[in-house]
Amino acid sequence: MALWGGRFSQAADQRFKYFNDSLRFDYRLAEQDIVGSIGWSKALVTVSVLSVDEQKRLEIALNELLISVQNDPQQILQSDAEDIHSWVEQRLIEKVGDLGKKLHTGRSRNDQVATDLKLWCKTEVMTLITAITHLQQQLVNTAEKYQDAVMPGYTHLQRAQPVTFAHWCLAYFEMLTRDKSRLHDALVRFDVSPLGSGALAGTAYPIDRDELAKNLGFTRATNNSLDSVSDRDHVMELLSIASISMNHLSRFAEDLIIFNSGEANFVELSDRVTSGSSLMPQKKNPDALELIRGKSGRVIGALTGAMMTFKGLPLAYNKDMQEDKEGLFDALDTWHDCLNMAALVLEDIKINYPRCLEAAKQGYSNATELADYLVAKGVPFREAHHIVGEVVVAAIAKQKALEELTLDEFKLFSSVIKQDVYDILSIESCLNKRSAKGGVSPKQVSAAIVNAKNCIKN
Repeated sequence: MALWGGRFSQAADQRFKYFNDSLRFDYRLAEQDIVGSIGWSKALVTVSVLSVDEQKRLEIALNELLISVQNDPQQILQSDAEDIHSWVEQRLIEKVGDLGKKLHTGRSRNDQVATDLKLWCKTEVMTLITAITHLQQQLVNTAEKYQDAVMPGYTHLQRAQPVTFAHWCLAYFEMLTRDKSRLHDALVRFDVSPLGSGALAGTAYPIDRDELAKNLGFTRATNNSLDSVSDRDHVMELLSIASISMNHLSRFAEDLIIFNSGEANFVELSDRVTSGSSLMPQKKNPDALELIRGKSGRVIGALTGAMMTFKGLPLAYNKDMQEDKEGLFDALDTWHDCLNMAALVLEDIKINYPRCLEAAKQGYSNATELADYLVAKGVPFREAHHIVGEVVVAAIAKQKALEELTLDEFKLFSSVIKQDVYDILSIESCLNKRSAKGGVSPKQVSAAIVNAKNCIKN
């Protein structure tokens, strides 16, 4: 039976009922709805709506229901209840009779669902933080394992300067650190309880809402009842954080897809995260990474959908707001799955050291070192930049690397170039010179790994 049937003389059309009902997705809020109901029952004792004995009977029944739901959440979907609130109330009435009908006194589904969703989001944030930390740990492990693997760095997908695979791993560690910090920041903002806001104007009972909020694990109660039932900022903020993080994961995936290609051949992915072709027996496709890249659009789409749904809604609650959950649930599930899959990809990844080093030595990636060498000899940087550009053109014409040019060939472009130029053109020199904080020198990368480990611990 619906919670609102008294006003109506006709039953809802079954087509409308299916269109209107939300149990098929908001059943995921069952635990939160039960926990919130226990908290509300205790608050009703303080305003003499329930006796202490009645509250205890309700709490026992609700806890039994909670255990049942935890053991078998799918049981909820066998019901024809309109939503999770209706389902919990119906099951409660089956257990304790008319006493169960008293629980909703002073409460609306508007503040109830807002509370349930915030409780669910709080739990989900901690789960996501754990998943991010797991991926960060895998990145650090991989960086430490391949700390000496030299590879080309890129801008515009053109070889730029040599880096190490460890430095590449730690770049994504930093991105995930920002993702995690955004989750912590968001948690502070939505750690406020809407319960007791009623439908929109507040509850008619003198309940201590701050005490109720603390009983439910929130820091405090919300300040405005109208805002409380209308607010879904936490939904859009989580979707925004998920979208940013999925952009990071998509870039991670794209990098590795390129590194794994036959043309690059920098890395080899494990058989555990790749698939084959139904036609071409030689194929080993990076499907895990391609799916991470593809699913980023799904998560970003959920954010866009939520923004469009809420952009024109008047205060307070409108049925449009029921559309907040499916996109949120799917997006956070997808984000969580992709975080775990990215960690799995790294578990057994192998680096092709010779190929990476060979590529790092190509593309004149040491050209900047030659320019810095000229600057050290007193040549203004802009002039040095021009000279090196001419040297590169000449080297390309001769099909030589810079370090393969003779001293006489160098001197055609600048008389200040001496024999010591060859020392600075080596890969080792290119790396070692980048010794400022955040640079790619082995010393800095080692320090960054230590810092990353400490970051994870803290």
